[in-house]
Amino acid sequence: MAADPTVTMPAGMDSGGLAITTDAFLGGRLSLRQPAEGYRAAIDPVLLAAAITASGGARIVDLGCGVGTAGLCLLSRLPGVSCTGIDLQASLVDLANANAAANHFADRYRAVCGSILDRHVVAGLANADQVIANPPYLPKGEASVSAHPIKALANVESDAVLADWISVASGIVKPGGTVTFIHRADRLPELLACLREQIGALTILPVQPKPGEAARRVIVRGQKGSRAPSQLLAPFILHGASGGFTPEAEGVLRAAMALAL
Repeated sequence: MAADPTVTMPAGMDSGGLAITTDAFLGGRLSLRQPAEGYRAAIDPVLLAAAITASGGARIVDLGCGVGTAGLCLLSRLPGVSCTGIDLQASLVDLANANAAANHFADRYRAVCGSILDRHVVAGLANADQVIANPPYLPKGEASVSAHPIKALANVESDAVLADWISVASGIVKPGGTVTFIHRADRLPELLACLREQIGALTILPVQPKPGEAARRVIVRGQKGSRAPSQLLAPFILHGASGGFTPEAEGVLRAAMALAL
C-alpha cells in the first residue's frame, strides 16, 4: 500500500552509492533512511508492528526486515522488547542497523544479512518469543519481475516461497509463542493452509482500503502449539468515504497506537 510518511527529505547517497531518502513514520517518532528507488517501506510494516503486543524482555524476530521499519515501529511502542531482523540484501541490513542507531534503539535492535533458507543463519534466531513477517507478496513464476534488484527481491518470491517463510517462522518461535504475517488478501487460503500445520488459534484481520471495498491485505496471527479455534475479526478500514484516513488508521499510523487483534 502507498507510503504515508510525515516528511520525505531529498535523496542523498549512502557509502555504497545507493540513493536514499529520509522518511518520518509514526507522526515523526521515527526517522528512517531507505532507498529512493525500488521497494520503499510504506503502511504495511507499520500495520504489522501495530498488531504486536509483548511484555518487557520479549525477543522478536522480523523475517525480511528491509530497512527495519516494522521492528523499529514496534520498539518505539513497546519498551523493554528486543528485535532481530534478517534480510537477504546487505544494503538494506546496513540501513536497518543505521536506522536503529539513529533512533536510539541500537541496544534493542540488530539486523543480520542472510537467507531464511540458510540453516546456520536461522539457527541463531531460534527460540524467539514472537516472529513477524512481511514477505514478498507476488508468487514466484507468476509475476513480472522488476528490473530494479531491490524492488524485485522485496515484491516477488525468489528461492524462498510463502511456505518456506511460514516454515521458518514456525520453526524458530518457541512453543506458545506467536507468529504474525501481513500479506495480500488473495493469498489468504495459502497462508492459512501452511500455518495450520504448526500454528493454531489463528486470528485474521482483513484490511480494507475503504468501507464496502474488498480487503487487499490481511494480518494473520497464530500461536504455536495451540488448538484454539480460528477467528475472523471485523475489518480494519484505512480510508473514509472522503479519502482521508479513518480516526482508527490515523491512530495507528501517526500516533503509534496498537491494532485490536
